Amino acid sequence: MKTFRADLHIHTLLSPCASLEMTPKNIVSRAKEKNIDIIGITDHNSTKNALLVKKIAEKEGLFVLTGAEVTTKEEVHCLAFFETQNQLMAFQQFINDNQTNIPNPSGYFCYQPVIDENEDIIEMVGHYLPAALKKNITEISEKVYELQGIFIPAHIDRPSNGLLNQLGFIPENLKFDALGVLKHSTIEHVTKHNNLKVNFSFLRNSDAHFIPQIGELYTLFHLNSLCFSEIIKALKQIDGRFCEAV
Repeated sequence: MKTFRADLHIHTLLSPCASLEMTPKNIVSRAKEKNIDIIGITDHNSTKNALLVKKIAEKEGLFVLTGAEVTTKEEVHCLAFFETQNQLMAFQQFINDNQTNIPNPSGYFCYQPVIDENEDIIEMVGHYLPAALKKNITEISEKVYELQGIFIPAHIDRPSNGLLNQLGFIPENLKFDALGVLKHSTIEHVTKHNNLKVNFSFLRNSDAHFIPQIGELYTLFHLNSLCFSEIIKALKQIDGRFCEAV
């Protein structure tokens, strides 16, 4: 069994709340500096920069989970990751079909650029990306699992956009692989005060919007090898694989 450091909540410059310095090259470079082995690319309601990060990271021996941070109809933030490009593109189409279209003229809500490997802008997304989708959290979870992905409610104890604060509870029928918690939270506090099962997998991630934040928080994954299926096993605590928030 090997141990890997993972920061599964990182935004590129595509997210309007992220620094324009959050280019794929800079993200990969910083993750390497911080000895991070696995990163998750999670722009708001968009996967459009994720594959470029993966392409650059593979040359540096860094494993990338490609996905997005989706905002549900209830305005809960959730992470979704996919193994293949086809799955990722199918989820992007699902996002497109259910996006709330709030115009973002001339970067009113900040710029949202999709870039290429030379860091040239190939698209400027014209609608406000973080707006809530038209599907609720259960419907989005079901879509992620239909595409054989990973589903993780993010920062569940955050006052804004956290599952526990938006809904007040975890829906009984909701399927998920792990739960994200905030930097200053303890797992014991979150589970005790919200009456949660202690056998869930909990993650701590940076939610990086600026370069220095990358790797500031991370989760240890104990795996036999570094691949998508092993990460799922760790999240589900199968065959001795597991993860632990630090």
